Amino acid sequence: MRIIVSSEIETVCPGFVGAAVEARVVNTEHNAALWSEIDTLAERFRAEHTTETIKQISGIDATRRVYKACGKDPSRYRPAAEALMRRIIQGKPLYRIDTLVDLVNLASIAYGYSIGGFDAGRFEGDTLTLGIGREGEPYEGIGRGMLNIAGLPVYRDAAGGVGTPTSDNERTKMTMETRHVLVLINGYDGDEGQVMANARYVGGLLAGYASGRDIGITAYRP
Repeated sequence: MRIIVSSEIETVCPGFVGAAVEARVVNTEHNAALWSEIDTLAERFRAEHTTETIKQISGIDATRRVYKACGKDPSRYRPAAEALMRRIIQGKPLYRIDTLVDLVNLASIAYGYSIGGFDAGRFEGDTLTLGIGREGEPYEGIGRGMLNIAGLPVYRDAAGGVGTPTSDNERTKMTMETRHVLVLINGYDGDEGQVMANARYVGGLLAGYASGRDIGITAYRP
């Protein structure tokens, strides 16, 4: 996929850097070793953070600032990484969906970036463009129903929105039938080193837990 960062995003976040991880995979309903890794990280996270300190994590702080710059309240439409971290700190169990979704959530918690995980076979066209959501733009968030994405950063393919830092779209979500994934890491803090480290971490998780092969990692920016 070709990924374009629009001038809309460049205006509110000129230092944006993203990373795309693409791979052929095999999904499973549950992976015990993966969940052992998730539980270990969650335990450490609860010991080190509060619901206030997570807002100071670079990726989360930057995403919240971009939300505000775009006109969205980040406390009402929380970035996914922050929402996952809050669940951990509040002692709530993380959702167990399937191995692909679970490992993307782990990678998001580990680095603090909101990460989109997509079934690449469900995209329309060969280009994704990162822009800003418009009033009345239709968007069905995964497990959330119709979501008001006005003022949210959004990736669009030829048919419309597929991913925001708050929720990805039902149309392109990963399922048990997914064999080709595209994972997008959103570095609104402009820290290319951390973004690429997160991408390599995702690649390792895909290889270790989802039989990942033909793994490719690419950086993109305005």
